[in-house]
Amino acid sequence: MAIQSFTNNLSESDKYKYKTALPVTAAFLGFYVFTTLIGYHVNAVLLSITLMIALCLLRVPVAIALITAAVLGGLHSGLSVEEAVGALNNNLLTGSQVGMTYVMIGAFAVAIARSGILDLFAQWIARMIGSRKEDALSGVKWLLFAIFIAASLMSQNLVPVHIAFIPVMIPPLLVVFNKLRLDRRAVACILACSISTSYLLLPTGFGAIYLHEILVPNVNEVGAAYGLSMTAADAPKAMFLPVMGIVAGMLVAVFITYRKPRDYVTTKAALEHLENAQGVKLNFGQLLGTLAALAVALYCQIRFDSLLIGGMIGFLILSVSGIFKWSEQDDVFTDGMRMMVQIAVIITIASGFAGVLRATGEIDPLIRASAEIIGDNKAMAAFIMLLVGLFITIGFGDSFASVPILAPIYVPLALTLGFSPLATVALLGAAAALGDAGSPASTISLGATSGLNADGQHDHIKDSVIPTFIHANFGMVLFAWVAVMIL
Repeated sequence: MAIQSFTNNLSESDKYKYKTALPVTAAFLGFYVFTTLIGYHVNAVLLSITLMIALCLLRVPVAIALITAAVLGGLHSGLSVEEAVGALNNNLLTGSQVGMTYVMIGAFAVAIARSGILDLFAQWIARMIGSRKEDALSGVKWLLFAIFIAASLMSQNLVPVHIAFIPVMIPPLLVVFNKLRLDRRAVACILACSISTSYLLLPTGFGAIYLHEILVPNVNEVGAAYGLSMTAADAPKAMFLPVMGIVAGMLVAVFITYRKPRDYVTTKAALEHLENAQGVKLNFGQLLGTLAALAVALYCQIRFDSLLIGGMIGFLILSVSGIFKWSEQDDVFTDGMRMMVQIAVIITIASGFAGVLRATGEIDPLIRASAEIIGDNKAMAAFIMLLVGLFITIGFGDSFASVPILAPIYVPLALTLGFSPLATVALLGAAAALGDAGSPASTISLGATSGLNADGQHDHIKDSVIPTFIHANFGMVLFAWVAVMIL
């Protein structure tokens, strides 16, 4: 009765998740009990990762799932509670540095949203649509698509606001979308694929975090024992082909899958979003202050190689330019922190999770066993490793946190199988990124839904998660596999 009462109170999307999660969790528990009864020792690394995925699928908070899986995996390997917790704590520093950058960028993103510059953009688009004749609207559609691509690319580097621009820019344009009969699934794919392309390939902003502060350092730390040493310049070279798979998927979504018109009802909520945007005014001084904040933030980011410093200075410039009252600084900063703190915490704990995996001492046996099973079939090995990365990342929806989890296993295994250093970077970088766009818990898919569902006509699972999962990941698996084989 309790279980029935619990499931009756779930939303349809949550019921969908639990229908997937419960069989996976039951199978995991059954397998573990069976192997324990017959005296077979399950590899602690494999146990930790599988348990983490099962808990994430059950909608246990990702941070709790990571800590629980890490400690239980450590205990299973023979570590004491103190040793497992110590290994977790000793490896939090690396992740916390990246986490602090996320928090600061969140504050900068909210401050930019407060400026009203995105609302002015929505006003401009709405006026342009109103002045066009019916036969000229197709050109506006492609102009909008180009603008969304540009905005998504810039949101990760030039103007590093991550997904914060989506719930500000998109809702006032829903009335315009309806007039153009745009399929919002195409817009979701454009946003997800462009954001992923930006941070996986361009080495500034969030791209600098992923490529320079997470991917390359993890590869070098784990690969040092094998004589591997990669530079920051190697990362974009390794990631180019996998990213082209995402671009190909986006083109398929726009020109094939979702090219036909789709009708939506223009609701009161959509009209209110448009009216609210039209009421936003920005004087010349505020506009100048906003542009100055963006320019200085970019300069500091490049000059000092620090997105943290760039975001902080940009936030301060917006504070003194009159975008919001000086007394509201704490509120704006807190709103930004709320937006990014979940990602920051997950990234921090993921570093600790990886530390516990190394402390178990069972990574090498797992690598040797995997290498023996795979043999000399590098093609099969690359494909399996990419799919495993997809499975892990989609569990909690963050590629930044997946790298430190996968690196202790993937880097030694790839080098043992004879993959080149560039192929190893491509394999790890792509495997960790697979599933970020398309995970129900991903900030990218959640961001797309937050904008496109402002009038209640865009389902998170059916209209954001499934379309972005298919178009961002299928092409990337294929292109990443080719990259690993030829690099």
